[in-house]
Amino acid sequence: MTPDALPPAERVKISFEPDGGQPREVRVPAGVTLFDAASWNGIAVDSTCGGHGTCRKCRVRVVDGEVPVSRLDPRAFGLDELRLGWRLACMAPVRGDVRVEVPPLVTRPKAATVGVGRQVILRPAVQKRYVELTEATLADQRTDLERLLAALDDLEVRADLRALRNLPGALRQSDFRVTAVVVDDVLVDVEPGDTSARRFGIAFDLGTTTVAATLLDLATGTPAAVTSMLNPQQPFGGDVITRISATMLDPDALGRLTALAHSCLDQLASEVCTAGAVEPHEVYEIALAGNATMTHIALGIDPEPLGVAPFVMTSRSFDGLLAADLGVTVNPGARAYLFPALGAYVGGDIVAGALASGMDRDKRIRLFVDVGTNCEIVLADGDRILATAAPAGPAFEGAQIRCGMRAAPGAIEGVKISDDDVALQVIGDVGPVGLCGSGLVDAVAALVQVGLLDASGRLMAADVAAVTAPGLAGRLRQVGEERVFVLHERGDDPADAVYISQRDVRELQFAKAAIATGWRLLAAEMGIDPADVQQVLLAGSFGSYLSPASAVRIGLVPGVSVLRIVSAGNVAGEGAKMALLSVRERAAAHALLEEVRYVELSDRPDFNDRFIDQLAFPS
Repeated sequence: MTPDALPPAERVKISFEPDGGQPREVRVPAGVTLFDAASWNGIAVDSTCGGHGTCRKCRVRVVDGEVPVSRLDPRAFGLDELRLGWRLACMAPVRGDVRVEVPPLVTRPKAATVGVGRQVILRPAVQKRYVELTEATLADQRTDLERLLAALDDLEVRADLRALRNLPGALRQSDFRVTAVVVDDVLVDVEPGDTSARRFGIAFDLGTTTVAATLLDLATGTPAAVTSMLNPQQPFGGDVITRISATMLDPDALGRLTALAHSCLDQLASEVCTAGAVEPHEVYEIALAGNATMTHIALGIDPEPLGVAPFVMTSRSFDGLLAADLGVTVNPGARAYLFPALGAYVGGDIVAGALASGMDRDKRIRLFVDVGTNCEIVLADGDRILATAAPAGPAFEGAQIRCGMRAAPGAIEGVKISDDDVALQVIGDVGPVGLCGSGLVDAVAALVQVGLLDASGRLMAADVAAVTAPGLAGRLRQVGEERVFVLHERGDDPADAVYISQRDVRELQFAKAAIATGWRLLAAEMGIDPADVQQVLLAGSFGSYLSPASAVRIGLVPGVSVLRIVSAGNVAGEGAKMALLSVRERAAAHALLEEVRYVELSDRPDFNDRFIDQLAFPS
């Protein structure tokens, strides 16, 4: 259901009236707490516990509208205050329109800056409580668990079996002075003494090509260590389709792919713990953002239905997982949070990216593009959010390009062509050996600019090039049956040079046409003109290298000012970090499943015609 088609009760209006500040009116999904609604919209509400209801500082007064009294409100307010509308903001879900007075700050809420300039109030699922308990006696024969839970009376906790196994020894080893470790509402461990200062989580970005891990100090919100590695599943194929195909052709392939995913995640976890001087048992939760195929494979779930029509997932979300279910050796009771997916080809990584870039919280018209073999596209205007996936193919990753390679040392990542010269930017302190995706886009854009490629994508004939760009005409060569433009000589044989061929140009045209068709269809669905787009976010590692000017020149993105085109970086990984730092952000991620409308391109009767229209380069 699209946001604009939701019944009125699904979204509510909250008017915040900060003491000494300007009133703010916001609209949020029904059921969001006043604390979340304020923090999502940059309205400061006092809190030191990050919204757990334990510090009792997030006091607000509901002056118009109904907000029920929560179970914790009577601990913070007297009867007269409750009648006057005083509530703890973090315990106040809103079901209808309300007006709220917000007192001035007494303390500064703990927050971390993550995502695309996002301020996240720290409210991790992982809590640690140090308690000093009275020892059992013949007169007080309460169970160990009853004794502990009585000291945690502000929490509603159920005990994990692993925690129960540790409980008697931990109590008696430390004279009944222990630290309870709680994740969400589960007691996952009991540790002797006071270990409350140390609690960590690991955020994973499980990419098809690269896997990254960030160790986070959950008490401060700061990264303790970061590392990455190539996905070891590469021998089974460089994209999700070939890996799905591998599982269809070989009944043993899924098991091997799952084992590779587990070993990769576990190796990265070990590396960041070592680098951050953290013991693995001090990691109590992991968060993972990945596309639907990578997530299914990591969980050992058959991905075949994702690869054949009608492209069905086993589940949008996976709850109640342990880190051990993903092969990660940390605290035995550590939980795992996986981002939910919108569809088979708009997975949890895109939900994480949309969360990190605030696609649901910005009133501007914004376009989010994660360029890759499967290109995910999100378009939002502040009220509506549309998403789709375009089959771009592997050209942007250097695959099926004559001199293509990944963004590794020796790869040409930037190209500038003047009337008589070619300037190359190469990764690493080495000579050029190949061309990666960003270099390919730059080269094609530059050839269009100097007139050696026409709008149809055809390399100019030698006699025309001699007139159009005489200083560059000599770089147009013949390699076998193909016309090429030489970027870098490596000897006398043209076939040994680093070049861009006519076939390479066609591969790029097909890729960019698929993406441009995708976002143009979303714009048409939303009823806007592409020129109305106010910001373009280029996500992922490719987006970090891609020249905005070149992207506009070839028609990959709308023809807006390059100042409006922003490299968003690894927003999937940023979203995973946000999920570890705040359960409120997780709620926002799940809300996106209801807010975003997915547009399937494969069954659009107008897709092919629109695709053909986008093959040409803008004149």
